[in-house]
Amino acid sequence: MSLRLQSPLPPVPEDTARVAQIAFRRGNPYLLLRTRLGTIFADTEFADLYPARGQPAYAPWRLALVTLLQFREGLSDRQAAEAVRARIDWKYLLALDLTDPGFDYSVLCEFRGRLLQHDATGRLLARILDAARDQGVLKGRGRQRTDSTHVLAAVRDLNRIELLAETLRAALNAVAALVPDWLRRVVPSDWHERYDRRIEDARLPTTGLKREVYVLQVGADGCRLLDALDGADAPPLAVALPSVAVLRRVWARHFARAGDGSPLAGAGIRLRPVQGRGPGDRIESPYDVDARFRAKSGTDWTGYMVHLTETCDPDLPRLVVHTDTTPANVHEAMRTAAIHAALASSGLLPCEHLVDAAYVSAEHLVTARERHGIALIGPTRPNQSWQMREEDAFQVTDFAVDWERHRVRCPEGHESTSWGAYRDKASGRPFIRAGFKPAVCRLCPAKPRCTRAASRRLSLHPRAEHEALAAARQRQESEEGRRLYGQRKGIEATIAQGVRSFGLRRARYRGLAKTTLQSVATAAALNVDRLAAWLSLRPLAPTRTSRFKALTA
Repeated sequence: MSLRLQSPLPPVPEDTARVAQIAFRRGNPYLLLRTRLGTIFADTEFADLYPARGQPAYAPWRLALVTLLQFREGLSDRQAAEAVRARIDWKYLLALDLTDPGFDYSVLCEFRGRLLQHDATGRLLARILDAARDQGVLKGRGRQRTDSTHVLAAVRDLNRIELLAETLRAALNAVAALVPDWLRRVVPSDWHERYDRRIEDARLPTTGLKREVYVLQVGADGCRLLDALDGADAPPLAVALPSVAVLRRVWARHFARAGDGSPLAGAGIRLRPVQGRGPGDRIESPYDVDARFRAKSGTDWTGYMVHLTETCDPDLPRLVVHTDTTPANVHEAMRTAAIHAALASSGLLPCEHLVDAAYVSAEHLVTARERHGIALIGPTRPNQSWQMREEDAFQVTDFAVDWERHRVRCPEGHESTSWGAYRDKASGRPFIRAGFKPAVCRLCPAKPRCTRAASRRLSLHPRAEHEALAAARQRQESEEGRRLYGQRKGIEATIAQGVRSFGLRRARYRGLAKTTLQSVATAAALNVDRLAAWLSLRPLAPTRTSRFKALTA
């Protein structure tokens, strides 16, 4: 397919405009968007996605708009293609004749494939933000807020036995589709009884001994297939299959060969101990190798995390300016710097960034201020020491630090006698340890309020981080700081809207790249909805209050 650029883009046909104005006398969001924002997209923005030669492709500016409308209304590809043919408001926005037959629904999948192939998914959101800039409702260096929510992968949850057997079955199906004759010579006939059907449709053994025998049999079968693929006569195309690579990864994690690991021997296979489902590189399904398991705040799921960043300036619409999609086991703290870097590249850095405690650390506070000029506002992570739980105990903030002299003065007036830098073994981050003489601490009358050891030893962040933490805690305890941070919870309404009205909770597709496309398209569609509401002067809905609660209001 090749692209034939249209310049200028066609206006709305007269018949379409006349019928649309009659049908929507009270107004319509799509008619308003076309009138105020124009076509939003242009073919030139997607010209690099198409080759120079080939049959003419359907106009990409229309496909981009249809993609946003599809995500705004939660439509499938078939339903979206039908809406292009049947709905007057869609035809008006797309500048189509009333008799235009539209396109085949497969064109939408092909367009998304081009976006993924050329790493161009961000253009859907970027162009909407450019249109908002043109309208004067989006400005840099304002106030923004970020939060995340979980996304369920489009795969079935599998227990360990189902994962192992289904991974082997998926590899067998992939190899059978590519080199059926070779596979027919390699596998024994009894494999068809175990792997012809999906594993969840089979009756798996329920007792401990039978289940153990079944798992070892699956492990031996997988090793036999891998040994055959490692043989000299193995087809190179089959060896390079992604499903075979997944089989190798899963077997390396869950099985071990005893002795010399002789091939084709079930007795040489043993099941490794369960390694847990915490952070790591554990594959949860052979059909979505990017999905990961996570448990957070009483919720556990297999899939992804999506981080939404939106503006929250007064008297302006709340627009999503960035989305960040990761596997579920990637912690929020690992994405703070990446979000700031992405906002900087798009020219949308905020002056104040409101986040929850998961995004805040001493290092983040300093980096955001020094590298991007951002005031990162959010609660710092609580200290877990016993001094924080005792009301009258001496906390780190009660000690005065003299950074030039490398001394720390305790609340009782005693100075530290040791000062040294070290790195935390787990994180590798630098810290400073200051200690006091045991003889002085032993005679101190305030020792029960200070330490339960022989002497008090303080672990301090480097100076810049220490002072940033102190300033953040001071702001958090002030009335003005609490009022400012209270605006962060508005992002939860955006997440709720994305989940309930835009299908943000469930992945439409499999894989991180396609799930990222879904989150970007959802954010762009959400912005389309909010721009339409802003242009039509529709006010924000007030926070709902139950009638019973209103009795005491």
